[in-house]
Amino acid sequence: MAGNALLQPLQVGTIVLKNRIAMSAMTRNRAPRGYPSNLMKEYYIQRSSAGLIVTEGLLITRQGTDYPNAPGIWDEKHIAGWKDIVDAVHEAGSKIYAQLWHLGRLSHPEAPEQKLAGVPVYGPSAIAARGGKFRGLPGTPGFVKPSAIEDPWTIIAQYKQAAVNAQKAGFDGVELHAANGYLVMQFLDNTSNQRTDKWGGSVENRCRFGLEVLNALIEVFGQDVGIKLSPAGGYNDVGMSLQDTLDTYSYFITEADKLNPGYIALVRYSLMTNERFDGVLRATGHDVFESYPHLIKNARVFLNSGISPEEGHQFVSEGKADGVFFGFSWLTHPDLVGRIKRGHPLDNALDFLRLIPEDGEQDWSKGYVDYPMYVQS
Repeated sequence: MAGNALLQPLQVGTIVLKNRIAMSAMTRNRAPRGYPSNLMKEYYIQRSSAGLIVTEGLLITRQGTDYPNAPGIWDEKHIAGWKDIVDAVHEAGSKIYAQLWHLGRLSHPEAPEQKLAGVPVYGPSAIAARGGKFRGLPGTPGFVKPSAIEDPWTIIAQYKQAAVNAQKAGFDGVELHAANGYLVMQFLDNTSNQRTDKWGGSVENRCRFGLEVLNALIEVFGQDVGIKLSPAGGYNDVGMSLQDTLDTYSYFITEADKLNPGYIALVRYSLMTNERFDGVLRATGHDVFESYPHLIKNARVFLNSGISPEEGHQFVSEGKADGVFFGFSWLTHPDLVGRIKRGHPLDNALDFLRLIPEDGEQDWSKGYVDYPMYVQS
């Protein structure tokens, strides 16, 4: 695609991206007991043609996730492992952010890491999410009723320490995971946050936690901080009325933008987040890309969720976005930028069976680093 707007460089925060084709965070569950590996390094190096890579979610503290091999960023061994990967990505010519992740009420008390942490499953309020399926636990239990966080500042401090650790590992910045029903989104949503203190109730109070976390990250990395939001809801049993959603996210995005982060990434509605709980559809389905970008005056605007290269070029060339995050396209096409640049098809089929390794799977490279580069016949 000659003249593709996605191929133009872009300054985000203090760094310059070589193109606007960013790689979204995607859980792959291939960090042995939570620590980065050489196989993960190969995976990220393969995709270093991206202007910006955002890692899979890095747990900021021990948590009982359904992904027992999801990576963390809470100790020195994590820092050393990620530094090896970051250095390799830099040598290959890309920039890389760490996505900071707290599950909140979506942990399980019987998961090994949660038991090692010796703390309850926490949420904004003592309200359980419906659904869940912890495949690694006997009986594949669902989500549990969490303990309400007594002092949210303790969790904010954990986010800040995770940012300090990411900085030690050499990351170019961090992305706050505030989407998909995890902790920050749980505070934003009035179905999961029914607190009566300064952290709940009004729009301003429900937004307070996410804004304070974002501010703490900016204290560490300056402008080199992004935030990922999925206002349409639905995933992991979150989702307010349309008006509550518009009011909450309009305020949050406006206030977040005043903190001057590098970018705000907006995830639009997709069928993958179209979940029903007790027969109730939680996703609003409203047009995220039309509802919020006009509120962003300082940060770069990135769009995410099922965007084709052609659509991405149009969004950027028309000034509706500064860049685009691709997800599944990066999983299946390690040479995505080259394919877009040369007009080659995106024709590698996703290996769904190995998207997340099944229990007992021995060869984690399958469906991970074995997708072919394009060879013209």
